[in-house]
Amino acid sequence: MAHIVIMGAGIGGMPAAYEMRAMLDKEHRITVVNSTDYFQFVPSNPWIAVGWREREQITVPIAPYLERKGIQFVPKAVTAIDATANRLTLDGGDTLDYDYLVITTGPKLSFNEVPGAGPVNSGGGGFTHSICTVDHAQEFFADYKKFLENPGPVVIGAMPGASCFGPAYEFAFILDTDLRKRKLRNKVPITYITSEPYIGHLGLGGVGDSKSMLESEMRGRDMKWITNAKTTRVEDGKMFVTQLDELGAVYKEHEVGFKLSMMLPAFKGVDPVAAVPNLCNPRGFVIIDEFQRSKAYRNIFSAGVCVAIPPVEVTPVPTGTPKTGYMIESMVGAIVHNIADELKGQPAVAKGTWNAICLADMGDTGAAFVALPQIPPRNVNWFKKGKWVHLAKIAFEKYFIRKIKKGTSEPIYEKYVLKLLGIVRLSGDK
Repeated sequence: MAHIVIMGAGIGGMPAAYEMRAMLDKEHRITVVNSTDYFQFVPSNPWIAVGWREREQITVPIAPYLERKGIQFVPKAVTAIDATANRLTLDGGDTLDYDYLVITTGPKLSFNEVPGAGPVNSGGGGFTHSICTVDHAQEFFADYKKFLENPGPVVIGAMPGASCFGPAYEFAFILDTDLRKRKLRNKVPITYITSEPYIGHLGLGGVGDSKSMLESEMRGRDMKWITNAKTTRVEDGKMFVTQLDELGAVYKEHEVGFKLSMMLPAFKGVDPVAAVPNLCNPRGFVIIDEFQRSKAYRNIFSAGVCVAIPPVEVTPVPTGTPKTGYMIESMVGAIVHNIADELKGQPAVAKGTWNAICLADMGDTGAAFVALPQIPPRNVNWFKKGKWVHLAKIAFEKYFIRKIKKGTSEPIYEKYVLKLLGIVRLSGDK
């Protein structure tokens, strides 16, 4: 009998637990460990931040749904990993032994890399907001309601080293739409500040016509932007930005005033994972092979934002490579198959396709891209915009939360409909 421990219960961890339970014999134990007792559907956080959703609509208590499937749940943070002894130390001093460890923790939000940025309760300076967690989104909405009484300039974007650019664009357009609905957009200048070398880079070197389409959308919504932006510090109502040229030389210094700001931070690996000798790169991301396995520890696998993927290309201001939801599910699928094969005495051979599908809401329309695979060169590379994406994003939210509640890892929609479009999770799927 093997004990598989999954560390993290997000978009990667919960499907991993369900798929593992469905694939493995009942004699094998599965335990999920998470620092909170609820699952949060992170893609809906931009809607929380403008009051279009309530917390209860996008969060799900973990324990009852996992236990219904025969999966144990421990609602405690991991404080240390002893990879040699195959043991986790939990908050409070308890320990948990494992035969296999699957790390799906998501990232540490590295607000302190830019002085003054980020929520205070997450180690930041308090002068900018985030939508990386449901708590952060609620904090933004609390300040937003006060802001609406006396509007002013807004700054939205992504810090140097950021890798998750889609939500920043999404939030800028959602905020624009909300302000227009309130007849207040004319009182709110919006500036988009990003470490990307150009609008629509997305940390991916662009996808299809993303550059021209997103630039056009921002012009149409009367948004200004600064690219190649190295944000150096934030003070109360002021953001200091060094803009570089394409060769990395200083092009211009900016002091941008604002009354409300949301800036996505750079990511790092979470502390207990980053502290394991030889497990991670210098930023704390897990170094994996083609089978999602740690290169240092054969019984540790990892998926999601916490894995080490090199940048798609060198940019004047550092940018990371995003890990989109379907790409994460591809990684999870490979892990589950590989652990199942090993338990049968067979070698690990499953590889994720790392195909990327992204639906970004813009409030009243939306943008979608498909990159197959996500890392160039690609077989498929397109970017489309339309009202249908806005509706599809709403539908996907309902679908994924229902999937978490039902405990299904790959329902018919993913298994057959996407396959008809040539989008599959594992290399070799037909």
